[in-house]
Amino acid sequence: MKNRFSVAALAVCALALPLASQAQTEIQWWHSMTAVNNEWVSDLAKQFNESQKEFKVVPTYKGTYDENMTAAVAAFRSGNAPHILQVFEVGTATMMASKGATVPVGKIMTEAGVAFDPKGYIPAVAGYYTAPNGQMLSFPFNSSTTIFYYNKDAFKKAGLNADKAPATWPEVFEAAKKLKASGHSCPMTLAWQGWTQLESFSTWHNVEFATHQNGLGKDGYAARLKINSPLHVRHIDNLAKAAAAGEFVYKGRGALPQASFTAGECAMIQTSSGYYGDVAKNAKFAYGLAPLPYYPDVKGAPQNTVIGGASLWVMAGKKPAEYKGVAKFFEFLSQTKVQSASHQRTGYLPVTMAAYDLTEKSGFYQKNPGTDTAVTQMIRKVTDNSRGIRLGNYVQIRTIEDEELESVWSGKQSAKTALDAVVKRGDELLVRFERANKGK
Repeated sequence: MKNRFSVAALAVCALALPLASQAQTEIQWWHSMTAVNNEWVSDLAKQFNESQKEFKVVPTYKGTYDENMTAAVAAFRSGNAPHILQVFEVGTATMMASKGATVPVGKIMTEAGVAFDPKGYIPAVAGYYTAPNGQMLSFPFNSSTTIFYYNKDAFKKAGLNADKAPATWPEVFEAAKKLKASGHSCPMTLAWQGWTQLESFSTWHNVEFATHQNGLGKDGYAARLKINSPLHVRHIDNLAKAAAAGEFVYKGRGALPQASFTAGECAMIQTSSGYYGDVAKNAKFAYGLAPLPYYPDVKGAPQNTVIGGASLWVMAGKKPAEYKGVAKFFEFLSQTKVQSASHQRTGYLPVTMAAYDLTEKSGFYQKNPGTDTAVTQMIRKVTDNSRGIRLGNYVQIRTIEDEELESVWSGKQSAKTALDAVVKRGDELLVRFERANKGK
């Protein structure tokens, strides 16, 4: 009996061996997507996992972009970092300076033997995440840009042309006056105010945001802010006057103001193209998407808007088999059909030109007017002032922008005083970053 039991046990073990050897390699992916975009992220992981049996991507929401980065730093120090970390664009310089914490995505793809051609990506997107030596550092994922949304039903009620969005800032302020007169309690609001009203505003008007090509130049560490120019002061002052008149209503930092537009409370908003999925699913009114407004007397405007959203960074210290899984997942995300479907679902940019072409041929843009706005704003020829903005400590600088602009909207200080303060406080952080990282 004993011998028979041993033989049976050995047989069971023998059968189990192939199963153990076929265990999937798990790839941990930390992200910051919420609501409809969280559903999108989960679906992407599910599609990849079902497309093959060797790897399993496990997406985990880790809080806001700031919280996610903080958690990843702590996890890396303790040896428990994820394989893939989603980092918003203003964290790019910080990630680049984190020597030894990440592995360039170009290196990951090459060593895994996965075909990867950075030239296939929209130049403004690929260029932002590429090192001076030409190597792509992170994988463009939910790349977005700032666009203009408006409530067509509210426009009709105010006697405005609902089929034509205001193209210039004077037209926007005039529309806000008419919306207010028609009884609208919130004619206009703004999300991500530093991104939309300072960063994108600068590149859209082809004016300098910071020296050394906004930090993207050869000596980018030495960049200093230039956002207290006469044009910047004029614009923030115009918004302050609109706020005092009740024609612009401040609704909070980051993405918080978006809920007021979706609910029909605010009639106009400037925010991320990645907000489209939420509007398409939840807005109970007719809406329009359009390019950002500009000042028609500014030479060179409109130019192009700046990249937003986030990219995927590969953390260091993982096994070769796990990096192969990361490469395979990025290969999946790069597929034209996957890119096109994601773009149509979320409003984020189709980061490859092939995906843009497929979307256009499918008739999606024709059926959904304005959904090509983000792409057309980004694929224009860029200048030294409009390539993008890559500054150290920029997460903290954005907080400074919020603090100072909030004092303007509440009438506590002038536009010039606020922007001078942003430059002074921001430059102090830039100097600190330069001292800590120059020569690394």
